[in-house]
Amino acid sequence: MKYGKEFSSQMVSEWQQAYMDYDYLKKCLKHKDHHGGGLNRKMTLDSLFSCLQLFTPRTQRLGNSQDIEGGVQKTKSTTTTGPIQVETTADGQVQTKFLMEEEVGEYEREFFGRLDKEFNKVIKFYEEKVEKVLKEEEGLKGELGALITAGSKHNDTKYWLENPERCGREERDEEISPLVAAISPSSPVGAKFVIEEGESSRVGQSEDGAIESADAMDTSMMSNNTRGNIKEPKKSELSLNKTKLREKEKKLEHAYVTLYRKLLDIQNYSFSNAKAFSKILKKYEKIASRDARKPYMEVVDSSYLGSSDEVVRLTKRVEEDFIKHFAEDNRTKGMNILRPKMTRERHRLTFSTGFSAGCVFSLIVALVSIIRTRNILQNDGQDVYMNTMFPLYSWFGFVMLHIIVYAANIYYWRRYRINYSKILDFKQGTELGHRQVLLVAFSIGVFALLCVLANLDMEVDPETKDYQAFTELLPLFLLIGIFGVLFLPFKFFYHSKRQFYLTCLFHCIAAPFYKVSFADSFLGDQFTSQVQALRSFEFYICYYGWGDFKHRENSCSKSHAYKGFFFIVAVIPFVSRLLQCLRRLFDDKDPDHRWNGLKYFLTIVAVCFRTAYSIQPAQIAWRVLAIIFSVVAAIFGTYWDFVHDWGLLNQKSKNHWLRDNLLIPQKEVYFIAMILNVLLRFAWIQTVLDFNLPFRHSTQTMVAVVASLEIIRRGIWNFFRLEKEHLKNVKQESSHGGDKGT
Repeated sequence: MKYGKEFSSQMVSEWQQAYMDYDYLKKCLKHKDHHGGGLNRKMTLDSLFSCLQLFTPRTQRLGNSQDIEGGVQKTKSTTTTGPIQVETTADGQVQTKFLMEEEVGEYEREFFGRLDKEFNKVIKFYEEKVEKVLKEEEGLKGELGALITAGSKHNDTKYWLENPERCGREERDEEISPLVAAISPSSPVGAKFVIEEGESSRVGQSEDGAIESADAMDTSMMSNNTRGNIKEPKKSELSLNKTKLREKEKKLEHAYVTLYRKLLDIQNYSFSNAKAFSKILKKYEKIASRDARKPYMEVVDSSYLGSSDEVVRLTKRVEEDFIKHFAEDNRTKGMNILRPKMTRERHRLTFSTGFSAGCVFSLIVALVSIIRTRNILQNDGQDVYMNTMFPLYSWFGFVMLHIIVYAANIYYWRRYRINYSKILDFKQGTELGHRQVLLVAFSIGVFALLCVLANLDMEVDPETKDYQAFTELLPLFLLIGIFGVLFLPFKFFYHSKRQFYLTCLFHCIAAPFYKVSFADSFLGDQFTSQVQALRSFEFYICYYGWGDFKHRENSCSKSHAYKGFFFIVAVIPFVSRLLQCLRRLFDDKDPDHRWNGLKYFLTIVAVCFRTAYSIQPAQIAWRVLAIIFSVVAAIFGTYWDFVHDWGLLNQKSKNHWLRDNLLIPQKEVYFIAMILNVLLRFAWIQTVLDFNLPFRHSTQTMVAVVASLEIIRRGIWNFFRLEKEHLKNVKQESSHGGDKGT
């Protein structure tokens, strides 16, 4: 791998603008080399203009108006070796001068001018990051002291804070008072500490994501009272206090882990940039035949970037505090939390994924062959069979397709370096690769197709005709098996991801009662594209709950209760998203959430009218209302997708009708995606135009096709939604020095 790609792969996604612009410096050196005659050759006006274009600042190309530059050393210093002299000015700026001006060409002046600017930018960003984490660590120390005191106050001997092995009782009397006193409105971090990771972080979005100063001041009174003067709390109060303390402990532990990850990123930033400066200067020496790397690298090594050990010492302190207070002085346990081992994709995973994909393809071919050779769909009584079996097995198809689309999302998010794990708040080390996700999808497909083939074989075989009830139970057994694996508490088969999914699912169900994270709203949007799968699940309950499977009768469509729930099930995902919008409006006071909620309200009305028309197609009024509200909802939803969710259609953007920052270099991809989004959004038209295919069972086929198209549309939406969120994170990191995340 060439160093440019290696350097790019090591970057923190949100900090890409702050790294040394290695690619453009390398391009400029190549540009000089291709002109021949050495670097000190005098330039023509055209070649100078070409190189100046290459030296356009990367922050300007990416649409960032902020010019990041600065230095560290506050006293003027000079390093001279070889043909250049590197000075650090009084204001901390690094500046390169040439000892033999008459032998230096314009290319070299431009190259070192750009190199100095990149170095000053890197130094300033590094300083800002170090200052930020120092303040965060100071705030966490105060929070930890307040939490220790709170645990002592409630005299909870079983609680971890009272365990001498975990917190060190012998040091508590000396440490608590200054730590608690540090938590005041005048402290650098204020009266409470908040780790803001934006919409993608649960810590930054929970209502008590920080420990309130009132709690800290209340517990600080312990230094003026003895244990004997404290009244014993009631059991209910003690239980409540213990619960709150454990919640705060959990949040504080998460805050320490987040801080530690930031420190590792800062260390990586320092090392990667120092190495990049050495590499680019080595290339310069090779082309120019001048000794310039040694004097310049002496400045780099002696700067704050290369010589400061503050981050290393801070990392060690955070490790010690975390192991002592959150890992029972067990270093192995603590380091496994702070530095979880990344799961590597093994060859057997690739083989299993490919093998299962081949099985799915083979089973589909076998299924089509059996249906055609035995003429199953044309036999008498097969209409009833298809009307019952199709909704039962289509559920697996919709779920499988959605998982495949999600795997494609992961592949392209990684390809274009979109930090989806941070945006969705995945625990580090538990992210699934696209092959792992595909293995889940194809495994479901294999079992579902095996059940279909077994069902058909038992249906047409006279010897198994008597086992009709068992035949009908096959899809139910498979469904129970899938949900059993999903809900099993044992640590196997992606346990952490299953827990994360179930937590987000519960938050979607109880939308008004939990502060909404980005992952919660993202999952809610996925369910809005799975309405048909939810209706299939309703059919499972009706078909097996009311005993129709024993006689292979489909009486569900005749039941008024079933028709009523047919409405309710279809709007549940949209109601959940509407409630999430209202909760976010209450929490954030952002009027955009009001308009987003209106979008889901219009969709709810449109879905209700379309459902009413599908139940009573003779009613022209239902058809007219369904068309009107569906058109309005589709237009509103399309506009919201383009402008708010994807950030496109910006007339003033340098990329006309798109946005300033684009991760995909081919602009036509965005226009194609917008066209596809419009076409797929209006796929519902067939439900009100009564468009049917010219063959048997066309109704079920059209339902499956439209539902599948909506899932594909959601997959396209997923990529551009997270791209926009990622760019928002990048902009905030570069604008505020990383103080805030998205």
